[in-house]
Amino acid sequence: MSIRSLPARRAGVAVAALLALTGLVACSGDGDKEKAPAQAPSTQTTAPEPEPGPATGACYPLPYDAAVAPTSTVDAVDCAQPHTSVTFATGTLDAVVDGHLLAVDSERVQAQVSSACPNQLLAYVDGSLDHLRLSMIRSIWFTPTVEQSDAGATWYRCDAVLLDGASKLADLDGDLRGALGGATVPDRYAMCSTAAPDAPDFERVRCSVKHAWRAIDVVAFEATDYPGVKQVRAAGRTRCEDAAADVAEDPLTFKWGYEWPTKEQWAMGQKFGRCWTTD
Repeated sequence: MSIRSLPARRAGVAVAALLALTGLVACSGDGDKEKAPAQAPSTQTTAPEPEPGPATGACYPLPYDAAVAPTSTVDAVDCAQPHTSVTFATGTLDAVVDGHLLAVDSERVQAQVSSACPNQLLAYVDGSLDHLRLSMIRSIWFTPTVEQSDAGATWYRCDAVLLDGASKLADLDGDLRGALGGATVPDRYAMCSTAAPDAPDFERVRCSVKHAWRAIDVVAFEATDYPGVKQVRAAGRTRCEDAAADVAEDPLTFKWGYEWPTKEQWAMGQKFGRCWTTD
């Protein structure tokens, strides 16, 4: 599952207003004497300083609906308090193209953030890309509101979250730094499900809660364009059957499943499928 984006626009610098200087000359009976010209006070107006951007390592008690929104108004809390997300990276938006300033919600700015945050998540949680894909850890991202952007804000924020079902975030114990650095994915982060991947009641859950199936392997594709359902489905048959046999108590009696990417998922960046088995 991918959790969304959003972007920003810089405010223009205010033009300084300067009062004109006026000079006065006084005369006396003893002769002309020039006095220094009197000056009117000058004033200058400048754009207000933008608010400081988000801090790396900050923790937030985000509910699920706030996590999938493009902007956030939830305040950070001490990381010892209950929270569901932690900021693992921040950056600066590049919103100028060919001398033109792009809107905060433009497709190009959104694409910039939606690529930057997932790309940095793996280094934060450690482990392999397959481990990350077999976990419930995801990245979400935020950019300034239109008002913040107009005031000069150009930051973006990347948070790490742990999914706890289809529409809930799990509470975090500290942060997720190095969470996947071991030889296997711990159950509190690993991806399991309530049923087989082709069942109507299939739902992804963490393996630390009640479940029936476990994601055990990843089938990745190198193609740029979607190969078609027939090809992506066929690619996982032997791979997933072998993976399930390898972990089965009895290699002669076991169940396996394969969840391949749809065309819509492919367009959103998911160019891989998952192998499943009963657990």
